[in-house]
Amino acid sequence: MRAARGPLVPLPSGTSTAPDQVSSHTLELPGGQTISALLSQAPDPFACLVLAHGAGAGMRHAFMAAVADGLARRGVSVLRYQFCYMEAGSKRPDPPALAHAAVRTAVATAANLIGPLPLFAGGKSFGARMTSQAQSAEPLPGVHGLVCFGFPLHPAGRPSIDRAHHLDEVRIPVLFLQGTRDTLAEIALLEGVVAELGAKATLLVTPEADHSFHVPARSGTTDVQVIEGLLDGAASWMRQIA
Repeated sequence: MRAARGPLVPLPSGTSTAPDQVSSHTLELPGGQTISALLSQAPDPFACLVLAHGAGAGMRHAFMAAVADGLARRGVSVLRYQFCYMEAGSKRPDPPALAHAAVRTAVATAANLIGPLPLFAGGKSFGARMTSQAQSAEPLPGVHGLVCFGFPLHPAGRPSIDRAHHLDEVRIPVLFLQGTRDTLAEIALLEGVVAELGAKATLLVTPEADHSFHVPARSGTTDVQVIEGLLDGAASWMRQIA
């Protein structure tokens, strides 16, 4: 993994303790819809991340569970939640306005659950884009920064930066964690976006990783090692911002 922009501080010792517990919660959106959430509490947290899932898999997907558990072990409590379409068992993602409402409700819920801890928000792919769009439209209360795992810069096979235009309106730090083989984000294009965003943006690149952060055997790295590297980088960045 290499950092394209922005320094990271090392993780302090003693961050490998297990999460205290995982609790279930029901969130009610302004329109009356309800969605589920899971809070993974770190034993001695320094921050909380509000984490949204990707378009094709919900909050219980193995990647989401690994991120929540791994960050909790590194001192970051994690509230992961469902979008309405996933809660209803649909395959069609919610329209942006409804997805943004879910993001805002989850952030408000996390603030109530974790108290004065610094808040971060983000997600995997679609969840990252909906969170950054919500932040660009109106700042998410109390959120110190955005954490984007596999930001979907463009549709597969259609390189573009159109999906990044809203990032100009984001006024808080943003961390992008991306693989070089991600077909939804040509790495050279994303590097250009990050450069244009300036000091507020940090890009951590994982060589050979695809959109799911899977790496081929020839890389000499395992998927587990990739995830551990992602979480080390994300936790260090959040500790630096918090």
